[in-house]
Amino acid sequence: MKKALSGPAEESGAVHKAGGGRLKIALAFPNTYYVGMSNLGFQFVYRQLNRAADVVCERVFLPDRSIAAEQNRTPLSSLESHQPLSSFSVIAFSVSFELDYLNILIMLRQGRIAPLQRERDSYAPLIIGGGVALFLNPEPLADIFDLIVIGEAEEVLEEVLTVLREERSGTRWIKPALKKFARIDGVYIPSAYQVTYHDNGTIKAVSPEKGFPARIRRRWVKDLNQVSACSCLNTPGTEFSSMTLIEVSRGCPRRCRFCAAGHVYRPYRIRSADTLQQELLAGPVAEQKIGLLGAAVADHPDLELLMRSIAERGGSVSISSLRGDALTDSLVRQLKESGHKTFTIAPETGSERLRRVLAKDLSNAQLFSAVEMLARSRVQYVKLYFLIGLPTEDKDDIEAIADLTRRVKHTYFKEARAEKWLNQITLSVGIFVPKPFTPFQWHPFADRAELKQRLTIISRGLRKEKKVTVTHEIPKWGYLQALLSRGDRRVSAFLIRALETGNTWSSVLKEVPLNPDFYVYRTRDFSETLPWDFIDHGIDREALWQEYRKALRTG
Repeated sequence: MKKALSGPAEESGAVHKAGGGRLKIALAFPNTYYVGMSNLGFQFVYRQLNRAADVVCERVFLPDRSIAAEQNRTPLSSLESHQPLSSFSVIAFSVSFELDYLNILIMLRQGRIAPLQRERDSYAPLIIGGGVALFLNPEPLADIFDLIVIGEAEEVLEEVLTVLREERSGTRWIKPALKKFARIDGVYIPSAYQVTYHDNGTIKAVSPEKGFPARIRRRWVKDLNQVSACSCLNTPGTEFSSMTLIEVSRGCPRRCRFCAAGHVYRPYRIRSADTLQQELLAGPVAEQKIGLLGAAVADHPDLELLMRSIAERGGSVSISSLRGDALTDSLVRQLKESGHKTFTIAPETGSERLRRVLAKDLSNAQLFSAVEMLARSRVQYVKLYFLIGLPTEDKDDIEAIADLTRRVKHTYFKEARAEKWLNQITLSVGIFVPKPFTPFQWHPFADRAELKQRLTIISRGLRKEKKVTVTHEIPKWGYLQALLSRGDRRVSAFLIRALETGNTWSSVLKEVPLNPDFYVYRTRDFSETLPWDFIDHGIDREALWQEYRKALRTG
């Protein structure tokens, strides 16, 4: 069982500083300790802030309790010193997932802080948002945050701290005028922008106040060798229990049309083998599990060299997911010897046709070759990741998922020459949500009823298959994610209503006088101003549109 607060008492690496005159920053993760402490980016920010001598940064997480049980709770407090959230000058939220948006409001309320930006006075903490979910589309939380960081935090944090230092006066906290932050590239101040709408509900214009930029340019780290790569906290209370995490790369050299990370984290950047080994030398490696993280870990040119170096010093390696066409017998063998038990490959679709629509450059032959490598190394647990609800998807594509799974199992048995080595193949079926800054940002979310039928087809098709287990996401949560990831700032009304009433999302979506289907099921036209169009990720909008049209023609 996942225990949200089982780890803090046993963790190592936390920073404890006296407050005396320092700028107090609460680094907040809008989910439980278990989830938040598994996030490497969260740890990067924690370390960077605490490296400043005049800053004390403490962590805050969502308590692992229901909304109803929290109504009369004592104020939310920090993990390190148990200080109330409202006593901090700055509260910085690290936001990776749209389904955590409501948790942000819950945490502010539990901290006795008004969730809406316009209801907070100059003595309230400065509320900052960052993380990939927000630099894809910050608008559903535009009425909540004072500032939103667009891009990678390592590039922006010191500049934000400089403004805070310059504007401090005396010992009593007074929030700086938000315009003071407008000079920082990558900082978005939502209250300085007025959004107007056409009669049909689409956006007419986004107009900044004088002195604020019309477009917000994302910030990104150009040389990963110049920033820390390793986790700084170790705890048994997370998914990566007692594991040292290290980021080997950022972004992805592939250009899959469905993947937001592959677009907004461009260009693909790697840390050199020398840098990674120096990071590892700074801490104990012997008898340690080292988790290598990145969207395309297997594409790192020195991956096997790094793994051998870790193994020679008595450590072991874990990698969350592997590209099927990047596997080698040597790589599989090294991972197996490191104690790696489950190997995850993401075909995404059952048919090669639909993979071409996604620009997912993986053939069935390459997939079967990868499975043969797993069989030769007697890998016992194989996980296959698929998506449903994709553009141009039809019933044949869904049936192909079950068929491909059976062929994967047959390929394994044939290569291993026995069934006993394979314990389980797990299908993890995700729901596709069209994301901003991808070619599919104009495409509608699939119908929920149809998604349920497709899941039934997959489950029934594999029901009699031994050693095959099917898990899947729930369509209603995919619908909500689509609403929050593709909505404009009016969508915050759903979050506020959910906070005020504590009702189920099914009820909330009916209670707010705004049609959620407008954001979820509607196809956008190229001429429409999208809620996130004011952000400059260095991605050509026309090129994305041409990729979208090409994908539909491919289908």
